[in-house]
Amino acid sequence: MQKPLRKGNLVSVLTADEAVKFIPSGATVGFTGAGGGILEATEVIKALANRYKESNQPQDLTLWHTTGLGDRNDRGLSPLAQQGLVKRIFGGHWGQSPRLAEMAERNEIEAYNYPQGVMSQLLRTTAAGQPGILSHVGLGTFIDPRRQGGKLNEVTKEELVKLMIIDGKEWLYYPVVPIDVAIIRGTTADMEGYISMEDEITYLDALALAQAAHNNGGIVIAQVQRLVKGRSLHPKSIKVPGYLVDALVVVDDQPQLYSGQVNRFFSGDYVLETGEVIPLPLNERKVIARRALMEVAPGNVGNVGVGISDGIGVVAREEGINEEFTLTVETGPIGGVTAQGIFFGASVNMQAVLDMPAQFDFYDGGGLDVAFLSFAEVDQTGNVNVHKFNGKIMGTGGFVNICQNSKKVIFSGTLTAGGLKSVVEQGAVRIDQEGKFKKLVEQVPEITFNGQDALRRGQTVIYITERAVFRLTDGGLELCEVAPGVDVEKDIIQQMGFKPKIAEDLKEMDPRLFSPEKMGIAEEWRKK
Repeated sequence: MQKPLRKGNLVSVLTADEAVKFIPSGATVGFTGAGGGILEATEVIKALANRYKESNQPQDLTLWHTTGLGDRNDRGLSPLAQQGLVKRIFGGHWGQSPRLAEMAERNEIEAYNYPQGVMSQLLRTTAAGQPGILSHVGLGTFIDPRRQGGKLNEVTKEELVKLMIIDGKEWLYYPVVPIDVAIIRGTTADMEGYISMEDEITYLDALALAQAAHNNGGIVIAQVQRLVKGRSLHPKSIKVPGYLVDALVVVDDQPQLYSGQVNRFFSGDYVLETGEVIPLPLNERKVIARRALMEVAPGNVGNVGVGISDGIGVVAREEGINEEFTLTVETGPIGGVTAQGIFFGASVNMQAVLDMPAQFDFYDGGGLDVAFLSFAEVDQTGNVNVHKFNGKIMGTGGFVNICQNSKKVIFSGTLTAGGLKSVVEQGAVRIDQEGKFKKLVEQVPEITFNGQDALRRGQTVIYITERAVFRLTDGGLELCEVAPGVDVEKDIIQQMGFKPKIAEDLKEMDPRLFSPEKMGIAEEWRKK
């Protein structure tokens, strides 16, 4: 593979258009980046897309992205959604760049969805020259070869994930995918290619991806904001050593996020004064976040996912208990409060930031006390589907790693979707318009979380909606709490695809959940 020329220790400094000319047809190209522009080499991606439009080169690329890049529209990797440019994709999350997901839905490209943590760990394995990894993550889900083997459509035929039995225990074997080109991003690079990330929000798996490509004889292209004299950066600030980097692309106005200028609170340089907390509006999202927060104990270490669960940190601040437990995000941040929507993962007041593979090592080993995740569909046996529904590919992200290994799992979502209108007032919830789609169905078409396997693992599993709470039992889902003002038969059971078990001690959801005043959790914790 042709590489940009180095002069001794000096790295090549190229334009984005020049750099992407070194990407050959048939290459496997890995990208760093997360939603909203986090650590995304946007200009290099655009240049690659434009090169194909203008020259029809390169062709038949395999793309590798552990996280979801984009804005759930036309940014991120969506510009690469061109016939002939892409042949196959290994993606951890697909929903941030929907144009590629649409190609997969139309069977125009081969498509695999592996757990985000497995993908980030596989990069380290690839760099180390090992053949693959054994993991329990994915057993019993759509990634299990006894089901779909991680394949997302009909044209994806090759069986890559294998089931193995070692000492009587089941494992999934994930083979490495050699990386030919790594496209990464940093903040500052010196003339020898040593890269720091002082303005970045998190490090993701940039180092592992660069090592994987370099050790495979490939190319590493790094987009940075500024170039400085060689050997002038503090050694402890370096996140990617220069000998891994083949080309630098300098983008003077490189934004931290799609939203623009560098936010020093997001980069961890400043601590945001949180004395004045703007409360979340009292609606179904806040009710769900409040109820989920009641499952936390002082000193817990948890994970909070994207979607309706991402308000938990804000509610914890409202209640004055956000410093009594630690929330983490799979992309690396520890502590603090994460942004919502497409910028999920951009956190303020973080206590630490880990490389993403290390964060998943902690998760996979059972380090989490509690996990807060959103659901798209749940069935009567407790299975959850988030990666593919209504024909749309979303992908798992870190969902499988997190929910399969946390001691307690809290799934959150509204009972119905598609036009649901509810009002929270006077200590109760009122359904003004029911959603078109039932989210609690008889059987999910795809399994991202296996309820029966969770019971065998001894996990505590709770499902929270705006009007009811369910728990997972040996007999399936059991209705255990009902919101004030809700008719059990009309507003809950008739809006489900199955009739759940009803708990003998069926309770009313705490009325504080539906009140504009604080719930007083801090006082309760102090008494404990």
